[in-house]
Amino acid sequence: QVQLVESGGGLVQPGGSLRLSCAASRSIFRFVVMGWYRQAPGKQRELVAIMTSGDSTNYGDSVKGRFTISRDNAKNTVYLQMNSLKPEDTATYYCNAVLQSVIYWGQGTQVTVSS
Repeated sequence: QVQLVESGGGLVQPGGSLRLSCAASRSIFRFVVMGWYRQAPGKQRELVAIMTSGDSTNYGDSVKGRFTISRDNAKNTVYLQMNSLKPEDTATYYCNAVLQSVIYWGQGTQVTVSS
């Protein structure tokens, strides 16, 4: 069993930045994939960014060039640096991890972009 705990969400003005963190309850070294998804009210959950165990990354089209995913294996933590935030980035952001064909989700952290 793996627990994922997100933090770092909040209210930010358009054009601002936030960094989300996802702390795992065990070593992330063997995770096949870790990443971030988001879900806005009335919309489907969508991919934001993922990183494989080989450090390959993939981003959703709407965040390319603005968001960066990274990880610190020593801290069992994955990060999402979000720059140039837009009101349409407002959503609940969920951490996701895949280990031995099992998918794990965090409880989510709210990001609100508004002036």
